[in-house]
Amino acid sequence: MTLRLSAALADRDFAVDLQVGTGETVAVLGPNGAGKSTLLNILAGLVHPDSGRAELDGTQLFDLDDRGRLWTPPHSRGVSTLAQDADLFPHLSVLENVAFGARSKGIRKAEAHRIALHWLGEVDAVALASRRPAELSGGQAQRIAIARALASDPKLLLLDEPLAALDIAVAPAIRRTLLRVLRDRTAIIVTHDILDALTLADRVVVLAHGHIIEEGPTRETLERPRTVFAAGLAGLNLLTGIRSPDGMTTDAGVAIVSTVATGAPTGSRVAATIRPAAVRVSFEHLPSGGPNRIIAPILDLEPRGDIIRVRSDIISADLTPTAVADAQITTGMTVEFTFESGAVTIYPANTADGSRTDAGGAAGGS
Repeated sequence: MTLRLSAALADRDFAVDLQVGTGETVAVLGPNGAGKSTLLNILAGLVHPDSGRAELDGTQLFDLDDRGRLWTPPHSRGVSTLAQDADLFPHLSVLENVAFGARSKGIRKAEAHRIALHWLGEVDAVALASRRPAELSGGQAQRIAIARALASDPKLLLLDEPLAALDIAVAPAIRRTLLRVLRDRTAIIVTHDILDALTLADRVVVLAHGHIIEEGPTRETLERPRTVFAAGLAGLNLLTGIRSPDGMTTDAGVAIVSTVATGAPTGSRVAATIRPAAVRVSFEHLPSGGPNRIIAPILDLEPRGDIIRVRSDIISADLTPTAVADAQITTGMTVEFTFESGAVTIYPANTADGSRTDAGGAAGGS
């Protein structure tokens, strides 16, 4: 195991145990204030936890137990950080920016330049070597920042929303660059973008209130989420309840029927996901007791490209703007959300540590 971390910080209500394997990229997800930046800053040596220890490739980053107070300074950790802003040195050329890490280690100028040119080649930016940061576009600057972060040959690369500040037309190219250079490299990426997680990460960790609430292989976690946040990020409705012979009964007492195969035994705690595109909205209510029927007031209407997401606090539906206009749907209205049994996927709701999933909630996020 490359990285082992156990750290607590009382004033931020932060307590996290995390392991990252050699060559593994882990995506850290979570709402604002969840503790994502605290995690990265502790690993980088910029935030001092109250207690805990961390080890990277057999070298201790810190050990704050009762027997000692070992603290390795940031520049000696073998950890590089790539942030939203490229933050290049304005007075240095691109080549000198990328060579900076090697030069700061005492490597001679010619060798540092050789290393820098190698990484500029990796990010398709050799032609920019003589330019100054002020002459670069946002996408070019981020390429240089990637090269600079890797040129110091870090044992661990921390990426803090590296695509968030980029134009939507530029981000895909930088994402492809990251996919190539992160292969077989140990990295942690903080992101709010499900595409970043699906494209770049082997595993996902979900943080909330300074604690890990969900983790697992990326696709499995996002396709079968066990928390409302992960479901929202994946654009899924999540309901929780007890497995019944033909589906489940939600925590609110709603009968759900599913024809999708599941291995969850009757009586066990389960979760169910339904894609918003599979949910219908109607004012014509089914007879009382009908399954796959949720009556709830509309909380908001969110434009999402060529569809409108109609949200309640229980479930959401994706409708065309024409359908919303024709039905004169507005916030505050009480409507009926319905869906077919074939649109419901049911699976065990317990997380790996045996804790229960969050309460059911409507889709959100990306």
